[in-house]
Amino acid sequence: MTVARFGSLNGQDVLQVSLNGPDGMAMQVLTWGAAMRDLVVPAAAGPQRVVLGLNSIEDYMAHSPYFGAVVGRYANRIGGARFILGGETFHLHPNEGRNQLHGGPMGFGTRLWSLVDHTTSSVTLSLVSEDGDMGYPGRLAATCTYTLLPGCRLRIALEATCDRMTPVNLTTHGYFNLDGSADILAHHLMIAADYITPTRSDLIPTGEIKRVANTGYDFTSLRPIGAAELMHERIHYDINYVLRGPYEELRHAATLSSLGSGVSMELWTTEPGLQFYDGHLINMPVPGLGGVRYGRHAGLCLEPQRFPDSPNNAHFPSSILPPGQVSRQITELRFSQ
Repeated sequence: MTVARFGSLNGQDVLQVSLNGPDGMAMQVLTWGAAMRDLVVPAAAGPQRVVLGLNSIEDYMAHSPYFGAVVGRYANRIGGARFILGGETFHLHPNEGRNQLHGGPMGFGTRLWSLVDHTTSSVTLSLVSEDGDMGYPGRLAATCTYTLLPGCRLRIALEATCDRMTPVNLTTHGYFNLDGSADILAHHLMIAADYITPTRSDLIPTGEIKRVANTGYDFTSLRPIGAAELMHERIHYDINYVLRGPYEELRHAATLSSLGSGVSMELWTTEPGLQFYDGHLINMPVPGLGGVRYGRHAGLCLEPQRFPDSPNNAHFPSSILPPGQVSRQITELRFSQ
């Protein structure tokens, strides 16, 4: 385990923490955005990088589409950048048209977190969001802990407390590519979900919950992301899947695998939803890790979450955190070959 200076932000050092796991896993975490900058796992042909990352804090600040970051206070989107809570209307800071995405223009994924604790295989970071931050009520304290565990597992624990009732939806925003190929369309994906929450053109949920059966959104069995029979449908995946319960228990939510490297990743989570984004908007003007240029579909995101726009949809699982309680999300990435 090492801690090194990665750069500076507003006169403060941005740190990089390097971790090593018991099975040959290696990881780098930034205090900027609590971002997972790099993750390497053992594979048949040798160590395999499985995430996208950048080479300087300047590149992250100028170009990163939330590469590896922890996003919040509310991940995903809130329609009209507003919600009503306790009879009061709260107006948030919009950053995607009239809507708010990932907590606003200064969401948690763009901030400097504090390094709280670290060991050879684990690191804990913290962030305080003051009352009124990006329009949200209450002073919120959040922590993120990454731990490399035996069995080639990465556990991510996100916790938050607040002194006033507020919506909370933290998630990790890693971009995965299990074989280093130019795109992930040949990766196979399974999502343990029979329903999605369909959206309008601006990606705000309509409020419906629809079955995926007999649609291009059906990943109930392992299949290629870019299957030829789907390409003519021109599906760009950026949608929330309704995971099978029981919620708040750690359960298998998705499997991603590469025939090229032989690496498979199971995602287990406590959350009710999983956002699948296929990276179709990636067009990175600067080189990534290893000098690789990231283009369209260079990586995909699997974001465990509460449902998007749930403060405005009473029938969605609640994301409201009362004072004195703890919002807790556990996600495990389990790698095999």
